[in-house]
Amino acid sequence: MTLCLLSAALCHAGGTSRLVAALSSGKKQSVVAYGTSLTAQGAWVKQLEASLNTRYPGLATVVNSGASGMWSKWGVDHFEERVLRKKPDALFIEFGINDSVARFDCTVEASKANLENMIGRALKSNPACEIILMTMTPGDKYPEGHPSYRKNIAAYYDMYRAVAKARNLLLIDHYAKWKTLQVKDRTLFAEYVPDTIHPSPAGCSKVVTPTILEALGITN
Repeated sequence: MTLCLLSAALCHAGGTSRLVAALSSGKKQSVVAYGTSLTAQGAWVKQLEASLNTRYPGLATVVNSGASGMWSKWGVDHFEERVLRKKPDALFIEFGINDSVARFDCTVEASKANLENMIGRALKSNPACEIILMTMTPGDKYPEGHPSYRKNIAAYYDMYRAVAKARNLLLIDHYAKWKTLQVKDRTLFAEYVPDTIHPSPAGCSKVVTPTILEALGITN
């Protein structure tokens, strides 16, 4: 089935990302993916690495530094060993989906402070590092009162959009696509995101990874 999804889900200042520009010029690039279980267990990370190395053989290394069940405070606390020591040329960050989880009691303001902390440290270590922010799935599996209930997740994703705009960073807005699909075709959405949180390998190959590649400036 062809998905008619939001073209506005990709927001950045230019056409081709710095990552793709560097790879196209023959420069080796180190990419770090940092975030929640949607990164740690996300098939998109390996799919991205495979796609990059198909187009730019031997030039791209993609490191998965995500961790399941974690939020941005954990991201700040482990940033040195899990990100900076990898010396990334490009860094994907996504913690918004878990910052909204009730049990972490993380406000949007605290989430923003943690995100800004990570961005600032990455750029201090390597001013040329390309920071790529991502919103993720709706994550609306659990009801209010459950410790894993995600309260006002849209506000956390709005914050990611605002930070990306203010800092002129690449934003990949998966949430917009998933919400559109959830409304238009709940059966396909359930197939691609069975628990409303974690995309299946098929969900990644059909939605997540193509969205990332398009945002980076790679088209088939």
